[in-house]
Amino acid sequence: MAQMTVTPVGTQGFLVDGKWIESGDPLEIRAPYDGAPIAQVFQAKREHAEAAIKAAVKAFGTTRRLPAFERQRVLRRVAQSISERKQEFARTLAQEAGKPIKAARTEVERAIFTFTVAAEESTRIHGEYLPLDWQEFTAGRWGIVRRFPLGAIAGITPFNFPLNLVAHKVAPAIAAGCAMVLKPAPQTPLCAFLLAEAVQQAGWPDGGLNVLPLSNEDAGLLVRDDRLKMISFTGSAAVGWQIKNHAGKKKVVLELGGNAGVIVHSDADLAYAAERCVAGGFAYAGQTCISVQRILVERSACAKFTDLLLEGIKKLKIGDPLDDSTDLGPLIRESDAIRAADWVQEAIRSGARLLYGGRRKGPMLDPTVLTGTRPEMKVNCQEIFAPVVTIEPYDDFHAAVRQINNSPYGLQAGIFTRDAKLLFNAYEELEVGAVVAGDVPSFRIDHMPYGGIKDSGLGREGLRYAIEEMTEPKLLVMNLR
Repeated sequence: MAQMTVTPVGTQGFLVDGKWIESGDPLEIRAPYDGAPIAQVFQAKREHAEAAIKAAVKAFGTTRRLPAFERQRVLRRVAQSISERKQEFARTLAQEAGKPIKAARTEVERAIFTFTVAAEESTRIHGEYLPLDWQEFTAGRWGIVRRFPLGAIAGITPFNFPLNLVAHKVAPAIAAGCAMVLKPAPQTPLCAFLLAEAVQQAGWPDGGLNVLPLSNEDAGLLVRDDRLKMISFTGSAAVGWQIKNHAGKKKVVLELGGNAGVIVHSDADLAYAAERCVAGGFAYAGQTCISVQRILVERSACAKFTDLLLEGIKKLKIGDPLDDSTDLGPLIRESDAIRAADWVQEAIRSGARLLYGGRRKGPMLDPTVLTGTRPEMKVNCQEIFAPVVTIEPYDDFHAAVRQINNSPYGLQAGIFTRDAKLLFNAYEELEVGAVVAGDVPSFRIDHMPYGGIKDSGLGREGLRYAIEEMTEPKLLVMNLR
């Protein structure tokens, strides 16, 4: 079995049918923080994508028949491999994604957890006994329902969690017995290669996981080819819904964007709510789809909450992602920082007030707080994906719920209140995939069902739920008369 090793600087190939290939167009991966070269990789060609699909379809003939204990053993070995190489994974992640090293270490721990839970769930893919003797002519009949793996599937992952969001495609696929062709984000392929090596070394069959960077045009083959039975995509809403439109007969699971809202009622612990909004709004420079973007605070508590929020923001340290004390690093591209800063200035020109931040230097954008905004401003109605939040007062809790719903997105929302009646009203009325009580919408643990509605996506991730998406029920009817 061919092996490769990702080093901080060097040349890395991509994985197709168990072989590491150094072919295609060379691409230089640079650190978002200072532009330093990290590695050279290769962008695969259409013929490589064809070979990867063919290899995955062939490997599925093996993976679909692997017993649960073997799939579990592979997953446990992958988790152990990541654990043994924590520092290598974390440093690679921090370099290629610009994620502060302490957040990178957390992501590595989450990936270990993701594979560990997948190992457990691989032995819990249950079916059911179904009585069928409900009418006279069906007497003596009964059924059993089992879940079977869909087939070879495609995964497309974004830059912002280049290890754990890859794990959320790969781990449930292995648990379900599916083969996969994975296209990592072009900015951050190195962690995906490291993970692919761990999967290969764990004994997963050749062709069972293929990892290759592709141009958007060549990646279209993964969307259109009917040999792939499902596509699991995490990324922007515009791209996700375009994929669905071109996927044909494939099953499609989309985990897309958001402009997450938080409601802070006056009866809440304001200091705690502010502390959590700082973490939820500015971790990884706001580059998560459940990052806090819109904060609504009951008017009587708004001034105090705002002071607490700004006090917390002022303690954040901006700088080198490899520095242990750094809280905020760069955006993934300077163009993203320019866009976010432009949206801030556009809001200010339209009457919003800047309470903090707003300055940009290269790919770095200071944590920014705006107030006096309107719902139709881009900083509210679109996904900013940057360290920018808006804060506005409200007089009526139910109106605040309606304001959170006034969005094309519906991923997660956070509610801070001690009033159970208000909380359950929000749970009933909020148009989101999850309501988080007593915390920010940025909360996620990797086994919970995760996904949204409206423009935020289709289907659910989270190990058991992803395995359900990657399998289909088949009924056996028994007539023993």
